Amino acid sequence: MNLNNIPNIKNTDSNNFFLLAGPCAIEGEEMAMRIAEHIVKVTDKLKIPYVFKGSFKKANRSRIDSFTGIGDEKALKILEKVGKEFNIPIVTDIHESSDAALAAEYVDILQIPAFLVRQTDLVVAAAKTNKVVNLKKGQFMSPESMKHAVQKVLDCNNENVMVTDRGTMFGYQDMIVDYRGIPTMKQFSTTVLDITHSLQQPNQASGVTGGRPDLIETIAKAGIAVGVDGLFLETHFDPAHAKSDGANMLHLDYFEGLMQKLVAIRKTIIQF
Repeated sequence: MNLNNIPNIKNTDSNNFFLLAGPCAIEGEEMAMRIAEHIVKVTDKLKIPYVFKGSFKKANRSRIDSFTGIGDEKALKILEKVGKEFNIPIVTDIHESSDAALAAEYVDILQIPAFLVRQTDLVVAAAKTNKVVNLKKGQFMSPESMKHAVQKVLDCNNENVMVTDRGTMFGYQDMIVDYRGIPTMKQFSTTVLDITHSLQQPNQASGVTGGRPDLIETIAKAGIAVGVDGLFLETHFDPAHAKSDGANMLHLDYFEGLMQKLVAIRKTIIQF
């Protein structure tokens, strides 16, 4: 995929990794704007191509009483406003085929959640919008098998597709990142590493997912070292009170420091 095919993306001539980042879920306009403003300031400073990420709804919750969103159209309009306010591209995830056309009216990239990436109707619906499609690798899938998901998009005459690794299940309640999969997937698609969901620790007993945010820097550095094209991360100014996935999000205060380190590693890597 040509990165320049993403509308309004900037700094593509910097030879940096590109970044998809933002909160897990849209909780309101003020929080979305606050997070976007901070990330845009940092990514412009460091010349990182940037896409704002936010879920307009969370359909894959463990419990029925978990937060799912503020209303589909309300959240999508906030995402659209963020894009227009900062002149940046937007990515959101969809869960049903009917979501594809709806979300495509407001955002630039449609993301297929890892749990749903084998759902052909969903992938095809996203591809047929002619938007960029981001396929999250299923926790239960091998890197090699993702070429078939990519092919579904290509078969819909949409060449704007990328794959995001978000870790692989290790036992019942832990995730690991197999970095051997990065060069494998790069053979057939632009490849991104999700550095926050890869640190989730699903808790089937309580229904509340945990995480290891202390390892975000470690996972990210390794991803850059093995040559990922892009990084995906979720960040919030108050992760402890975020309504979704707070346990594995990066605190916004640490965002710039992490990006500075990753840009430095990237500069070193591309010299060889």
